[in-house]
Amino acid sequence: MILVVVPAHDESGRIEQVVEGARQHLPVLVVDDGSSDDTAARAEAAGARVLRQSPNRGKGAALRAGFAAVLADGADAVITLDGDGQHDPAEIPAFLAALDRRSRAKLPTELIVGKRDFSRMPPVRRLANYLGTAALSGALGQWVDDNQSGYRLIGRRLMRATLESTEPGFGFEVEMIAMCLREGWPIDWVPIRTIYGDERSHIKPMRHLREFIEVVGRARRIARSEPRFRV
Repeated sequence: MILVVVPAHDESGRIEQVVEGARQHLPVLVVDDGSSDDTAARAEAAGARVLRQSPNRGKGAALRAGFAAVLADGADAVITLDGDGQHDPAEIPAFLAALDRRSRAKLPTELIVGKRDFSRMPPVRRLANYLGTAALSGALGQWVDDNQSGYRLIGRRLMRATLESTEPGFGFEVEMIAMCLREGWPIDWVPIRTIYGDERSHIKPMRHLREFIEVVGRARRIARSEPRFRV
């Protein structure tokens, strides 16, 4: 069983379209991360199962809550995408096709990441992503094409492994990559559209980089630690 998990915080203007698009392919679980608007109600109206957590705890915590819920239901994998409309649900079949190819080749599949085209991002986001990619790749000793893309297919073993994390924010998705390296699970990549609206970016490059350096250090320690979830 494969589901879509969507972490969402104050996305009432976009969540319905995201859910409706994703439900054309798979069942959808929305984790409402302490929204102050009617995100949860709109997601339910669009046909999603909704898990509410309050107060707002961050994307990492929302994803772990979703993983715990679907693992309890027996899910084999999930596809995660953001609730802000920057991931096109029409690309879900590309992840499923990649999973099918690996399954037929009898290859393990715990993480398939949607790879964005950085050149199509607004300048501030482009800078942040290039710097973050270079910093993480250097620390881990191998090139990581896109470490912060939230559009991913995640297998059951990796979901279980991530439940040990306490990272509340964006660093959680970086930790997933480090966990795969620790366990010897290969990472696959699927090209995806790079979508940005007209909203002004709130990213502050130097502050973002300082925070990311802390995440990189933690990811390096995870990747170099002893495997824990191979069975």
